[in-house]
Amino acid sequence: MEAHEGDVLRFTGRAVGDPEHRATVVEVLGPGGEPPYRVRYEDGHETEIFPGPGCVTEGARGGRPARAEAPRHAV
Repeated sequence: MEAHEGDVLRFTGRAVGDPEHRATVVEVLGPGGEPPYRVRYEDGHETEIFPGPGCVTEGARGGRPARAEAPRHAV
């Protein structure tokens, strides 16, 4: 996954009926846009996260969303 400051991370609910929530990337802590990220949720709470497979990136520039992918293992 790659994100930049200002991008919005959208987290889908884990169970049917769970609401999705969003957080804005305020700082990229990993190299080359990789996690971890410092994010600010809609309620103002800030934390560092490593997004999982239920997270989608919405670029601040209005680009096409990129879904987070699980790491691939070498065969």
